[in-house]
Amino acid sequence: MNTPIKEIDSNKAGIFYGFSAFTLWGALPLYWKLLEVVPPLEILAHRIFWSFVVMGLTVFLTGGWKTLIAALTDKRKLLLIFLCGFVISANWFTYIYAVNTGFVIQASMGYYINPLVVVLLGLTVFREKMGRWQLTALILAALGVFLIALQYGRMPWIALVLAFTFAAYGLIKKIIRMDPLSGLALETFAVMPLALLLILNLEFAGVGALGTLPLSGILILVGTGVITATPLFLYARGIEKTTFSMMGFLQYIAPTFNLFLGVFVFEEYFSLTHLISFCFIWVALLIFTLANLGVLKEPLPDHSEHAQAGEN
Repeated sequence: MNTPIKEIDSNKAGIFYGFSAFTLWGALPLYWKLLEVVPPLEILAHRIFWSFVVMGLTVFLTGGWKTLIAALTDKRKLLLIFLCGFVISANWFTYIYAVNTGFVIQASMGYYINPLVVVLLGLTVFREKMGRWQLTALILAALGVFLIALQYGRMPWIALVLAFTFAAYGLIKKIIRMDPLSGLALETFAVMPLALLLILNLEFAGVGALGTLPLSGILILVGTGVITATPLFLYARGIEKTTFSMMGFLQYIAPTFNLFLGVFVFEEYFSLTHLISFCFIWVALLIFTLANLGVLKEPLPDHSEHAQAGEN
């Protein structure tokens, strides 16, 4: 039976949207480097505030305000949305800090191991079953992180914080079940007052970026709202038009782009230990992906021992 042309075109469009979203996310270090003179916490405050402005306008213009009102009347959902806001803020701050302090490679590691952390949370929170291949992938990824920890003499906390905060964010979003645009509008609203308070405090003290940066720098700060909203919108469109498994493949574009930038553009230190560690993680992701696609089958239980026991 032939696949309808419209379905093929929709799938192609979804792949394009997804590819565009993850490429933009992968290129974000180039944007944050433009704000290297601004402290990470202040960049975060501006990102939250301008994201709120952009997302608020987008939701209003697309008629999504009805969804916002419905969410505001649900106390449980509202509490989870506020929690989402603080979790994603922690993720954003860690990422900005990593980029502007020379840890782009470690940030890429965080997003490589994120899907495996999601599996771990699914196992512990939702009591989901874990197959042998998934367990193998988790062990290999853990070995990769352990190797990096041995080289540093400490755990790669940036990678782990990024992986766990983004996994926790996804976990809460799964519970809330809200469209991405309206959800992010409310999440940024939850932390926006604190962000605005920090911005105003710095400006009144005479050390804020708005009062010290040239016009180009101020426009880049304001643009943090746009560069936050744009890939999210593209991702949402991609999810609508192509399969979830395809988006799972495409998600590795971002950390691969980060790794490339860290090694070849920002010239961060990348040792043989780094390479071996990443190889463990890449093999883990390959096994994890193939198992999810059903290419790697779970071995059938061996009943021979039980049969022999019954015969004796």
